[in-house]
Amino acid sequence: MSRKSTMQRVEVDVLVCGMGPTGLGAAKRLNQINGPSWLIVDCADKPGGLAGTDTTPEGFLYDVGGHVIFSHYKYFDDCIDEALPKEDDWYTHQRISYVRYKGQWVPYPFQNNISMCPKDDQVIFVEGLIDAALEARVSNTKPKNFDEWIVRQMGVGIADAFMRPYNYKVWAVPTTDMQCQWLGERVAAPNVKLVTSNVIQGKTAGNWGPNATFRFPARDGTGGIWTAVADTIPEEKKRFGKKGSIKAVNADRKEVLMEDGTLIAYKRFVNTMNVDQLADRMGDEKLAGLCEQLYYSSTHVIGVGVRGARPERIGDMCWLYFPEDNCPFYRATIFSNYSPYNQPQKDVKLPTLYKANSYGKGGSEPKEGPYWSIMLEVSQSSKKPVDEENLLRDCVQGLINTEMLRPEDEIVSTYVRKFEHGYPTPSLERDGALKQILPYLQEKGIYSRGRFGSWKYEVGNQDHSFMLGVEAVDSIVNGSVELTLNYPDFVNGRLNTERRLVDGAQAFAQETAGKKNVAVGRRMTGGKADLGGRVETTTPIAHIPAATILPNGSSK
Repeated sequence: MSRKSTMQRVEVDVLVCGMGPTGLGAAKRLNQINGPSWLIVDCADKPGGLAGTDTTPEGFLYDVGGHVIFSHYKYFDDCIDEALPKEDDWYTHQRISYVRYKGQWVPYPFQNNISMCPKDDQVIFVEGLIDAALEARVSNTKPKNFDEWIVRQMGVGIADAFMRPYNYKVWAVPTTDMQCQWLGERVAAPNVKLVTSNVIQGKTAGNWGPNATFRFPARDGTGGIWTAVADTIPEEKKRFGKKGSIKAVNADRKEVLMEDGTLIAYKRFVNTMNVDQLADRMGDEKLAGLCEQLYYSSTHVIGVGVRGARPERIGDMCWLYFPEDNCPFYRATIFSNYSPYNQPQKDVKLPTLYKANSYGKGGSEPKEGPYWSIMLEVSQSSKKPVDEENLLRDCVQGLINTEMLRPEDEIVSTYVRKFEHGYPTPSLERDGALKQILPYLQEKGIYSRGRFGSWKYEVGNQDHSFMLGVEAVDSIVNGSVELTLNYPDFVNGRLNTERRLVDGAQAFAQETAGKKNVAVGRRMTGGKADLGGRVETTTPIAHIPAATILPNGSSK
């Protein structure tokens, strides 16, 4: 790094990179504890990261993909409610989701509602379920990959009709390239007896999963949540844009060089940027080599604003799944159903860009609404290429093919944005790589967390991501176990009430003041934590000598 004498130098105990949910979780905890000095930086001009929201010139809002609020943690709930405390800050929805299959809407999850499929398909699906159940009784090995898990759980019929094609559209890799340890509560395993009973009686299954009920902010989209959370953090602790953009990281000296020339020295670094990008910033060839084993897909978010009242055929639908090849998108969200403020009000006058069946042609003078909107997601990878130049056109045609739009519908606004890092792939190689990458970084004082910081999709929702930051800070400050990072199945199977925002700070401060060597919920002995026979080396920040960072910037 260049070390000009005029370079501004800043020293903090904890530097946090990124103001998405993970970085803001870390900042909220640091602010609550009011112990170590800290700073949070982001190269964007506003908070949110991959949970942000964009607004089109016409006034339509679109999130960075499909996001809703549901939680496994009281601490997360407290922080969100503190940021948006009024009743009219939120709408609460019952999830209404379907799978588009052979021209019909099958209730989600597909595998629990095959009673709604054509009779010939029902026979194939039930036979597959029975075969899978019989084989499971004698099998004594674990599935080797996601594809094998699907077949064992649901049979070949459902695998071929839905699970294989849909998951390829989502992940942009074949299911044979993915592991199955990430699944947890993400995929519903069918109850064969119940499914068969529903087929015979022509019934559907009830709502399944943790997001059967969810909240959504009334205004400003999902990104508005994180802007509000960021507003609860002191302004002097935040840096945006060029001042918040990291140019280089010197992990040995524990310094980062910012794009504006500022040098920030730290004792611990909570990183939420993509870990492969961090390797580049560090100039670390070993880390870069390990990151080559991590895979991801890119996400294209496409928004279509339509003039007219919301059609009756759309109704109260939330999000919809598309396994078939008559459209490029794997999921559509009726974004206008989440909040009446996600689109322009009725009296706003907008011109028609074109009709759905006349892509790019025609137009009209501005006139009033009402308006409604659809948000689409398309994945891309080297194993699933996308015609980016014609993607919007193909998506509009796909909306017609799936009867989401009528040919004569008037399109008044469009939105297209590509996110290079969209989803971290739970590939077969992932866990082996992470077992080397994360400890390697932590030995250098870098806690890499978040959707692409720790690369674990199974703890990549907003609540998980936020708590990854919170728990990283607790680990830094007093050596406590990071449950979300290390035990995804555990945190997804319970409601965590241990941490609270209102009265937690006082209890936490008393505990750390009197027992700086004792981590919450576990024994600390000589800086090592004993968790059921598993020993982890930890170094609470209270035990890092101040002389580690010397005034002249050298380190020892």
